[in-house]
Amino acid sequence: MPLTAAAALAPAFSTRQVSWSRWRVPLRAIAAALAMGAAGAGLAAPAAATGVSVRGTDILVDGKPFAVNGASGRDRLAELKGIGAKVIRTYGEEPGEILDAAQRAGLKVIVGFWMEHPRRGFDYGNPGAVQVQLDALQKMVERYRTHPALLMWGIGNEVETELSPAQSEAVWSGIEQAARLTKSLDPDHPVMAVLADAGQEKVAALKRAAPSVDVLGLNAYGDSLLTIVPRARAQGWTGPIVITEMGAIGQWTAAHTPWGAAIEPTSTEKADKMQRYLAALKAQKVGALPFLWGQKQEVTPTWHSLFLPTGEYTETVQVMADAFGGTLPDATNHAPRIMTLRLNGPLSVEAKTGTGATLAATDPDGDALKVEWKVMAETAVRGVGGDAEPVPATFRDAIHDATATSVKVYGLEPGRYRIFVTVRDGRGAAATGNLPFEVR
Repeated sequence: MPLTAAAALAPAFSTRQVSWSRWRVPLRAIAAALAMGAAGAGLAAPAAATGVSVRGTDILVDGKPFAVNGASGRDRLAELKGIGAKVIRTYGEEPGEILDAAQRAGLKVIVGFWMEHPRRGFDYGNPGAVQVQLDALQKMVERYRTHPALLMWGIGNEVETELSPAQSEAVWSGIEQAARLTKSLDPDHPVMAVLADAGQEKVAALKRAAPSVDVLGLNAYGDSLLTIVPRARAQGWTGPIVITEMGAIGQWTAAHTPWGAAIEPTSTEKADKMQRYLAALKAQKVGALPFLWGQKQEVTPTWHSLFLPTGEYTETVQVMADAFGGTLPDATNHAPRIMTLRLNGPLSVEAKTGTGATLAATDPDGDALKVEWKVMAETAVRGVGGDAEPVPATFRDAIHDATATSVKVYGLEPGRYRIFVTVRDGRGAAATGNLPFEVR
């Protein structure tokens, strides 16, 4: 699918400006949860803690190089382990249950600590506000530093979003304070800071201002993934790098309709891109954590979701299993593929005319496919940085003459919408696609 260079916040190489607000927790709530007694948290015995260290570009677990492959998410951990993953990454929620669940599943956890963003009004020049944040971090580290599933600490996530280089200096200092505190409390686990792609100078600025950071985490999407590691190295980063988020394309670099609706690739197109990106990162021996091991509304309910709300996995999960050397629950099953999906007519139509779509889908295993069509409103809330968005309304009465290969859509008020198609194989896998259109 053609791409545009335009992006709301795009530097030379765009990245998803994500904060994953759906699971973000206010600092007061984190501090309160961490201050509670261990009862109910299910903490593991300190004696079982694993040694984690950094050597050159490697992360070592008990002295052996450890491949930081997995996903960003919090659920379905047994399935994640089954596809060959070793790591789950969190963003700042109270981590006790996730650590325990990961231990049971045989996974390690990058425990994220949420550092608030200046774009949301946080002032890193306010010592009192910074101290509240550091106090919450201290409680988290002290409580979970001996958990056997802990791999490393993830300090912040794209805190520099929407800031100029000069404005970011306070952020880098804040990250250094947090990293230094974490290392003083827990010298046995590395500290990682996560940036929105490498930018032109961000990595160099972080390295200069935050020497306590051991591991560089980078969130990147689309073809930026093919060059992100050498670009970070060119800025002077010599330690380990983990791609802490990745996806086939970000909505900020996708093609757009005349009214600004981002055009989402089908799940098949996404999987084909991800296969290429994961292979490139594997060749560079850099860990990869695709986003999102779960489901969320961001632009659409399917853009970054590796699973459907009804639980089926998309083809990218299959690609991850191939890249990580694991298998799906049904190793003989392969996800359906969408060969073509197109509107029957122009993007903008009159209400009396309506529109429609045509689909060609196939299943590698010859499974009988069930096709579901749906019309949803275009999202009216375009969250910045992955901020929470409400799920747009569905218009069931607009669907007419739906078959496995086509649908007619009419009876809608003037506005902007999307036709969604979901193709299920009845064995736990699905393919998805959607087409934006306008009713005049």
